[in-house]
Amino acid sequence: MKGRLGWIDALSYLAYIALAAAAVVHGPRDALWYAGLILSAVCAALWFVARWQLGPAFSVGAEARRLVTNGLYSRLRHPIYVFGTMAFLFTLLALQGWRALVTWVIVILIQIARARREDRVLAEAFGADYAAYRSGTWF
Repeated sequence: MKGRLGWIDALSYLAYIALAAAAVVHGPRDALWYAGLILSAVCAALWFVARWQLGPAFSVGAEARRLVTNGLYSRLRHPIYVFGTMAFLFTLLALQGWRALVTWVIVILIQIARARREDRVLAEAFGADYAAYRSGTWF
């Protein structure tokens, strides 16, 4: 999979692009719409950068292939979850689809559970190195 996006990546990005396109086409064109789309685009770019920086260490399930601590990962342990979730949130705000926020809350809970599972796997595999990394980063 090195050098290419995996199918999970592709589906996530396509879902985001579809939602963002809906916001562009059907959005109300007010200040919240502009702010939502701009913030969403920034978060989407950071989401993509985080995925790129993870490189071959990426896996769909929690695996300990390599401890990535550079780039965005020097400050955040899970930037893919943070920026992907925020990109979706800001797009929902642009659409002003407040009912969709319920879905977003569910996604947040799933992402937190996934992050915790990854934390456990990485702690088991990398021990003290991961503990030191974790103490210097957020989520």
